[in-house]
Amino acid sequence: MRMLARMSWLELKLFLREPLTALFALVLPLLVLFVMGGVFGNEAEVDVYRGVGAMNYYVPAYVALVTASVGLISVPAHMAGNREKGVLKRYHASSMPAGQVVGSQVVVTFVISAISALVLVAVAMPLHNVVNPDSLLLVLAGFGLGALAFAAFGVLLGALVPTARAAQALGVMLWFLMLMVGGAGPPPEVLSGGMATVGDLTPLRHAVRVMQDGWLSLDAGLSWLIVAVIFVASAVLAMRFFRWE
Repeated sequence: MRMLARMSWLELKLFLREPLTALFALVLPLLVLFVMGGVFGNEAEVDVYRGVGAMNYYVPAYVALVTASVGLISVPAHMAGNREKGVLKRYHASSMPAGQVVGSQVVVTFVISAISALVLVAVAMPLHNVVNPDSLLLVLAGFGLGALAFAAFGVLLGALVPTARAAQALGVMLWFLMLMVGGAGPPPEVLSGGMATVGDLTPLRHAVRVMQDGWLSLDAGLSWLIVAVIFVASAVLAMRFFRWE
């Protein structure tokens, strides 16, 4: 555990030196939330936003989006960049277990996601008069599960993509796709049949439902199980395809 803590602290400092980490984890979700709040307000409508106010819908959705931002964009680019620069090779030469490297990425992702989510909630709730969570315990559990799932998914992408530039491009493309159809952009009720189906296949759609379950007591269906499966499958595959160089 001491080695994992030291490794996580080192990786956290390296993460914070990269501008994309701050941009996508801290700034972009807040920016999009402000745009949505300015356009839609927080009046409840029966036909969209699952019957709740737009900002009541979007705040838990954007907490899930924060975890996706870090997991899809920051983690793969950071891992691929470390491989390109020979950092992972030096870890390997020092007999660092692969599990410690992967574990430190997950810890750092969780920490950055938690800080970003707290900033977003602290700003959005008083500004848009968002309702308090119905179950804080479920909200924390949903956030933790979503953060772990996207962290593992990001490590998997970082293991598969050869360069930091390619990882950034792929991560940004997946992030915008999930933003548009995964429940954190246009309300799912207005999507066409094909786009709604694609949205249901994205991890973000289920992470959003999990967050809204605890926050708004909206039925998450099988989304808790699906996010858990994404976490386990991504973690197993990430360890399988992890490469030092």
